Amino acid sequence: MADHIFTGSGVAIVTPMNNDGSVNYEEYGRLIDFQIENGIDAIIACGTTGESATMSGEEHCKVIEYTVKKVDGRVPVIAGAGSNDTAFAAELSVEAEKLGADAILSVTPYYNKTSQSGLIRHYNYIADKVNTPIILYNVPSRTGCNIRPETYAELCKHPNIKATKEANGDLSALVRTMALCGDNLDVYSGEDAQAFAITAMGGLGVISVFANLLPRESHDLVQKALDGDFKGSFDMQKKYIALMDALFSDVNPIPVKAAMNLLGYNCGPCRLPLAPMTDSGLAALKECMKSYGLI
Repeated sequence: MADHIFTGSGVAIVTPMNNDGSVNYEEYGRLIDFQIENGIDAIIACGTTGESATMSGEEHCKVIEYTVKKVDGRVPVIAGAGSNDTAFAAELSVEAEKLGADAILSVTPYYNKTSQSGLIRHYNYIADKVNTPIILYNVPSRTGCNIRPETYAELCKHPNIKATKEANGDLSALVRTMALCGDNLDVYSGEDAQAFAITAMGGLGVISVFANLLPRESHDLVQKALDGDFKGSFDMQKKYIALMDALFSDVNPIPVKAAMNLLGYNCGPCRLPLAPMTDSGLAALKECMKSYGLI
């Protein structure tokens, strides 16, 4: 595959909220500039970390539109546009393409889930509706639906299905996927804790929650692996693993929004049903951030 959507670290960016639950666009713009000024390689809007599950279709599109305009071509913009309703996922993908997204991130169907043949039909239906490249998103811990290596091999035959964000935690399955798909499918780690491992295996980088706090460090960790400095990359992975774990000490994006607020950003609360961290959980997060000199 000659063209890649991005290489390096793409941030699964949080969506700042006002106290009334509306999107705080002023602060969102500040976050976008912070990311780009500190070396992030792509912005992923309206993903899990961006709380897309609680956005209306209209609001979802408005956030994508704002992101594209604010980024203004400085880095690729990848728009979350998945759904457990195939028709709606296709409609949202078409709208994201019209709004100027450089790629689409499409999560596997959740709750109703589907079979492997259903996944093939679901994704081919979406891919037939757009010309924008699609990144599949495999996160069975959230969706209860896992893309098998043989299914990847079938999906990557579609010219618009270019990559996967792999977060099933199974590196052995990923090796089989990469063996079957070869150059027809790019791979991004969907877990910060596996950024080094997946990049060293031949992946192109990570779609990162950790990068919300430390975009430069997330970029550098991956870039070292891409450049063949595996020791340097793994040293960074080990250095920041405790912070990465702390950012998943509660349901994502509860901890990362709390951490951004502690850094002085006005990211506000998560929307229900996500609740604030417990006092003990927040205290542990603060201690972890203090140990890294962040606060």
